[in-house]
Amino acid sequence: MFLDRVRIFVSAGRGGDGAATFRREAHVPRGGPDGGDGGRGGSIYLSVDPGQTTLRDFQHRHHFRAAPGGRGEGARKHGKAGEDLVLGVPPGTAVIDDGEAGLLADLVATDQRVIVARGGRGGLGNVHFATSTHQAPRHAQKGEPGEERWLHLELRLIADIGLVGLPNAGKSTLLAALTAARPKIASYPFTTLEPNLGVMDLGPGDDRHPTIADVPGLIEGASTGAGLGHAFLRHVERTRVLVHVVDGAARDAEWDRSVIRDELEAHDPALLGRPMLVVFNKIDLPAARDAWPAFAAARAAENLPVVAASAATGEGIDEVRVMLSELLPDASTLAEPPEPAGVVVHRIEPAGEGFTVSRDDDGFRVGGRRIERIAAQTDFENEESAARFQRDLARLGIDAELRRRGVAPGDTVRIGRVELEWEPEAWEA
Repeated sequence: MFLDRVRIFVSAGRGGDGAATFRREAHVPRGGPDGGDGGRGGSIYLSVDPGQTTLRDFQHRHHFRAAPGGRGEGARKHGKAGEDLVLGVPPGTAVIDDGEAGLLADLVATDQRVIVARGGRGGLGNVHFATSTHQAPRHAQKGEPGEERWLHLELRLIADIGLVGLPNAGKSTLLAALTAARPKIASYPFTTLEPNLGVMDLGPGDDRHPTIADVPGLIEGASTGAGLGHAFLRHVERTRVLVHVVDGAARDAEWDRSVIRDELEAHDPALLGRPMLVVFNKIDLPAARDAWPAFAAARAAENLPVVAASAATGEGIDEVRVMLSELLPDASTLAEPPEPAGVVVHRIEPAGEGFTVSRDDDGFRVGGRRIERIAAQTDFENEESAARFQRDLARLGIDAELRRRGVAPGDTVRIGRVELEWEPEAWEA
């Protein structure tokens, strides 16, 4: 099964908790704090694997989690970092965030990779919180939660040559004639419901081995989603050369040609600027032979290369091969991914200590990357840690803003994933 669109959930590893420990050595009755930091949680990457051609690995598994970081220990021992998780995807995979971030990456080159969920930072051990006036802190940070998000993966085949045409034009037969591929072939429309790939041998002395994609047939209105619509058009966006296969024995071959041209233009006008070869297929049939002269003259008027062939009998196939070799770039260019080049979108993490306070039906919500991180790394079961969190609320101005908004005893205050109950006495700075 050819799988070209999936939705997956990725969850990076949580950072390890910092340790709140003290030196315990002979002849050192009051050893100072020596709690080590927690290890960073594992991150999740998507990396291009040239050996893959579909997203089949994600067919039955949709949730992926990286390993958490290890806890810090005494004697300032740092926790072990969580192992990163690398997921292989085929060349041509677009990575789209299910939320507001949009496109994260367009992966086309071998070994190109993008981080899609960053592991949480490890919590600091109590050794970091010792001061001249507070020499035995029992406060240590919890590990930061790892990033998590839903992603859409969308494969757009990277092929040097794309075969386009109406259903039953003979694209699959032509693919089989030009390559060693053996796609499903029959004399009825929509035999091809998923793309087929093949590799073409251009002949002795030519070391280029272009790939050919035969994708599902277009129908009128495909650019707006009719029939197999976008599922087809997505796969011709990256091709270097388009081969328009026309059923020469059709009732109106010229109309068939215009339908494909119009749908390509409606999807992306730039597609009409690609090198194109028109193959007038089924020339072995009488109806095609009769229509060929007028069809060839029309293509000459458009200055488009055209060749009459029969994919079924092999007539004209060598000429198709020669004409394609002339349209393709040299071997060094062919070895590189076709345009558009892959891209990784780098989004700058907002800085500063800004926050928002909003009220909903059942309490208050405080937003802001800084305060959400502080809340996630606070151990509220530890009185010293809870008191430190209260001081942070006051320092950042959040305490005053909540009071201004009318927070009352017993109200729920949510900060990131943390849910707290407002108690004025406990929240005093």
